[in-house]
Amino acid sequence: MTVQEYAYAKLNLTLDVTAKRDDGYHDMLMVMQTVSLTDQIVITQTEGKEIRASCNYRYIPTDERNLAVRAAGAYLAAIGEEKSGFTIRMDKSIPVGAGMAGGSADAAAVLRGMNRLYGRRMDRRELEKLAEQVGSDVAFCVAGGTSLARGRGEVLEDLTPMPDCQIVICKPNFSISTPELFRKLDQTGLRTHPDTAGMLKALEERDLKGIALRMFNVFEEVSDRRMRSEAEIKHTLLDFGAMGAVMTGTGSAVFGVFNDAGAAEDCAEKLQRERLFCRIVRPTEKTEI
Repeated sequence: MTVQEYAYAKLNLTLDVTAKRDDGYHDMLMVMQTVSLTDQIVITQTEGKEIRASCNYRYIPTDERNLAVRAAGAYLAAIGEEKSGFTIRMDKSIPVGAGMAGGSADAAAVLRGMNRLYGRRMDRRELEKLAEQVGSDVAFCVAGGTSLARGRGEVLEDLTPMPDCQIVICKPNFSISTPELFRKLDQTGLRTHPDTAGMLKALEERDLKGIALRMFNVFEEVSDRRMRSEAEIKHTLLDFGAMGAVMTGTGSAVFGVFNDAGAAEDCAEKLQRERLFCRIVRPTEKTEI
């Protein structure tokens, strides 16, 4: 048995940190959106009971450190099929260390694929609950689309889908340490927060301009020399006509929302001459489970 799934990249339209928890983690409030940049996942049943992975990025771990492998094991354990063996082939296009949940998206795609192979024994909510055991963003990536996420990202609320548009994503040639940014945030505190309520209203009204103007990520306020590069990318996006631009997750990818396809293409061409990675994508709606 073989099944193919696509893993959809995630963007943060807003990202807020609301509290530090007793367990050392942080409570988050985020509006998240999947987009048409995908990894391709192929899952094949094999003899034996080993779960093995391979990837076109040679530096990606393919053992239990990989969320996709852990997701497969979690699904098999949940349905009582631990003695089954599988190979997972990951052909990645989502950049690593970009704040786009590439690893979480791969794990979610594996959960969807395994569920298909076993006759859809779980519904969406059951898969999302299982996904919480694998990683915080995995639950959102199970269905994707447009969601409000609370807690560590596992408490999800469906939102009105984002209107169609062009989104230019650019990742500079560095990544940013998530634990490092959280440490700096804890040291300095926050002065500004996203207008989450305004973002929800703009989504409900399908007001693309209102959405773009309310995009905000609190990590951009953290004092870090690399934020200068993030700001330069944002300025380029805005100079070429983006309605709004923001960093996603803890970076280092930055994206801008365009309502003019020609302007988006011109901007992408400019950034591709200067940066390691740049793509034009569109918002996606929820994946059928």
